[in-house]
Amino acid sequence: MKGTNIGELEELVLLVVGVLYEDAYGVSVLKEIKDQTGREVNISAIHAVMNRLEDKGFLRSEMGGASKTRGGRRRRNFYLTSAGRSTLDQVRSVRERLYGQLASATSYQFS
Repeated sequence: MKGTNIGELEELVLLVVGVLYEDAYGVSVLKEIKDQTGREVNISAIHAVMNRLEDKGFLRSEMGGASKTRGGRRRRNFYLTSAGRSTLDQVRSVRERLYGQLASATSYQFS
């Protein structure tokens, strides 16, 4: 397993794969990220991140069957692993702890 730290896009992809559950593949992850965040990401970046997360053990994949809607091509479905879920929980915990330490909006001087 590679390093356990994840970047922001990796976190987003892990979350979306978890949200999509059994319907997570490259295009569906790309569409869900755009729908949920308005963020434009190209499909190559999504595939690279998903492959990297699989190498880290945070996702697993398996090939699905061919379908007429995909012109007879098969698609690779991705699933969140327990290590991936644990990493998301750790990231959330760190973020919540840091947000909790922010000075209140009324006492903070924005420059």
